[in-house]
Amino acid sequence: MAFNRAAPLAVEQSDEFSRPLTSGSPIAQAAIARDLAQYSDRGGTDHTSDDDDDDDDYDANDTSLVHETSNILGTTPHSLAGSYRRLGYFTSGSRGIVVPHDAEQEPCLSKQELERVYAEERDLLTDNNFLTARRTRTSSVSYLTSQITAGLLRRMPSREPDEENHQPANSEPNETSALLGEETLVNDEEEIDRKWEEAVTAGLIQSTWKREAQVIGQYSLPLIVTFLLQYSLTVASIFTVGHLGTIELGAVSLASMTVSITGSAVYQGLATSLDTLCAQAYGSGKKQLVGLQMQRMVFFLWVVTIPIALIWFFADKILVAIIPETEVALLAAQYLKVLIFGAPGYACFESGKRFVQAQGIFTASLYVLLICAPLNAFMNWYFVWKLNLGFIGAPIAVAITENLLPLFLFLYVYFVAGRECWNGFTWRAFENWGPMIRLALPGLIMVEAECLAFEVLTLTSSYLGTEALAAQSVLSTISSITFQIPFPLSIAGSTRVANLIGATLAGAARTAAKVTLSGAVIVGILNMILLSSLRFSLAGLFTSDEQVIEMVAAVLPLCAAFQLFDALAASCNGILRGMGRQEIGGYVQVFCYYAVAMPISMGTTFGLGWGLWGLWSGVAIALGLVFMIEVVFLSRTSWEKSVEEARKRNAVA
Repeated sequence: MAFNRAAPLAVEQSDEFSRPLTSGSPIAQAAIARDLAQYSDRGGTDHTSDDDDDDDDYDANDTSLVHETSNILGTTPHSLAGSYRRLGYFTSGSRGIVVPHDAEQEPCLSKQELERVYAEERDLLTDNNFLTARRTRTSSVSYLTSQITAGLLRRMPSREPDEENHQPANSEPNETSALLGEETLVNDEEEIDRKWEEAVTAGLIQSTWKREAQVIGQYSLPLIVTFLLQYSLTVASIFTVGHLGTIELGAVSLASMTVSITGSAVYQGLATSLDTLCAQAYGSGKKQLVGLQMQRMVFFLWVVTIPIALIWFFADKILVAIIPETEVALLAAQYLKVLIFGAPGYACFESGKRFVQAQGIFTASLYVLLICAPLNAFMNWYFVWKLNLGFIGAPIAVAITENLLPLFLFLYVYFVAGRECWNGFTWRAFENWGPMIRLALPGLIMVEAECLAFEVLTLTSSYLGTEALAAQSVLSTISSITFQIPFPLSIAGSTRVANLIGATLAGAARTAAKVTLSGAVIVGILNMILLSSLRFSLAGLFTSDEQVIEMVAAVLPLCAAFQLFDALAASCNGILRGMGRQEIGGYVQVFCYYAVAMPISMGTTFGLGWGLWGLWSGVAIALGLVFMIEVVFLSRTSWEKSVEEARKRNAVA
């Protein structure tokens, strides 16, 4: 039986292996099928007819449209891109939470992406001596730097080769054909497909530590830059306001916590449904549907902004009732009232990111942040210190930045890439919200669960006094900054492991996992050394208050001690996602955060009187436990079994 590399391992949900390729999420398939049907009925136009059925009349279990969609999407995928995938990820709050999706992206790769994947196959064939080609080598890792996003991709059909490059019929391998050392220049895609299938079937494709280190390292770099820039939007305010005084530092920390729990986590959690809907719409070939799904999410998030704005507007009454430090609570409420004006822009940007990522445009957000992050830092300094606006200048700068983010993203789409998926504004954006909301709620729950586990430390520290709250703000910010390095590494490892397992290369996937864990050890040790040796200097960057600096410097060694566990736990979670077992990581983290970290932190903080040491001791123990449980699970997991599950899935296809 011919070896099929058409479909990747279902890395997002382990029980999906037996499903056909077009199964995906039933809810998402129903929504896309309906949109496709309306699109077809209107001759590809995007006008709304008066006789559209109401959303409630549509039966999501009706498979007729799903089958029709499958026929529309039916293709014969190509080679390694069967395993080639874009990981669905985003950051929320300080931890950069990954929200996996059990729905799959449909096979659709751009010409540029397809060429990059063929370049990867050529390099692997050459490095394993299956192909000796006299040609200029293309970097085996260059294609990875821009392949960062949400969801799971399968291949488009192989392009028809040019007639002059098409291989004759007698070029097919036979008993006398040499498997190794063939001295031909291979540029034809069909020929590469054939050679790749021969090599994998013969078990000749292996990888090395050096290759995997290059791939994972170069894949991580743009992610690290992106995450640091995105988190700098929050850090800039803390840096600027922290030197105004202890009360101001505590207030900006409390306001940031409230925004994370009630605002950004909500927007980002709900917007995760676009990782499924936009990707499947793009895969359907009706690219205007990508813009339609994005419009729906923008309007939906703007509706959600109404209750969020009410919470922020009355934050003075809410926070005063919760926080013992009245002055800090009132100052934080002022911050939140100003941020109301930036909330619609932030919601639009979160939707816009998924709009471009579904098209394989991964650099758009990076370019936007390269402009907006430095501008945000400058405005914070200028408003707070140069214009003498004081504390209120920081939220003004943030609100302006949040409105600039979607504006610059729009300019990128209009002038650079992504415009083909926009078909103008349409009234259809106010229809068919049901499937979108049902897909969005699980992401919201997952984000809020992890976000609360860490932000509650800031809330708890307010009961220890203003100085403790200010010190907690500095500690959480520093630990969050250091986390922006191992977390991108875990994403790189997750994607690489998923690619190799999808290509049925168990040995190479195991090597990639070991490289990821080794990288985590290096990063964790470097973070430990940095925090331990610079604890006074780092604290002084955020505040001028000597008492706060002393408190931060006293607790930073504990934060430094769990940096290694933090990095290793993040990498283990990434490997589990790559293997399609992310539910294990989810269960372990929820258990350790709420059943271990919270009781220990509260008990040691208030019961034993350890103060901030107590708060962070629970987190340190929980992260160590997460790593130990997950590494034991990984050590007992069969990589060959994961590959076999991929084979079964391919067979179904």
